[in-house]
Amino acid sequence: MATRPISAEDHDRIAQAIRAAELKTDGEIYCVVARASDGYFFPAAFTTTIGLFIASLAVAYGLEGLWLTIRLPHFVLAQMLALASAFALLWFLPALRIHFVPRRLRYQAAHANAMKQFLARNVHRTSARTGVLVFVSIAERYAEVVADSGIDAKVGQQVWDGVVRELTKHARDNRLAEGFVKAIESVGAVLAEHFPVTEGDINELDDHLVEI
Repeated sequence: MATRPISAEDHDRIAQAIRAAELKTDGEIYCVVARASDGYFFPAAFTTTIGLFIASLAVAYGLEGLWLTIRLPHFVLAQMLALASAFALLWFLPALRIHFVPRRLRYQAAHANAMKQFLARNVHRTSARTGVLVFVSIAERYAEVVADSGIDAKVGQQVWDGVVRELTKHARDNRLAEGFVKAIESVGAVLAEHFPVTEGDINELDDHLVEI
């Protein structure tokens, strides 16, 4: 997924896309992009520990097959040194950690972050419960559209799944800003269909992309 920083010009494009979409609907669109949704040190350390334990068993059986022996204290010391070295690498090179974390756990962390942002940014506090969060977590290669209860009653999940597929496609091509713009246009069209703008509509959420 994209790693290129989002420029000031891209931020302006996204803000303009949000404002243009909201001119046609009472709904509210909010965008958040996270570099990562967790530090992953402890999950990565657990996976590494299990891997080293299995590797040490394989080495022990290999030595036994070759009729070689190693004293137990030396074997345990070698295990401890290997584990300490692995932990040091994970500590000082945080970019390595996510590669030792199962995809399911990464997606769970990203989803939890999406829900946290939905609540923390008050997307759930709009008067008609018509807020939508467009969320991307880059490290996990994860995107999600979170819609409030007023929208869920009228719009099926398959609609948001299509928006997510298009967004992640742009992100894989390192065009994350354009992906956000397209996602905002798609979400805006859905909101305009089900929640067209009415007289007296006010802007309840900030119209910009938040980077965390």
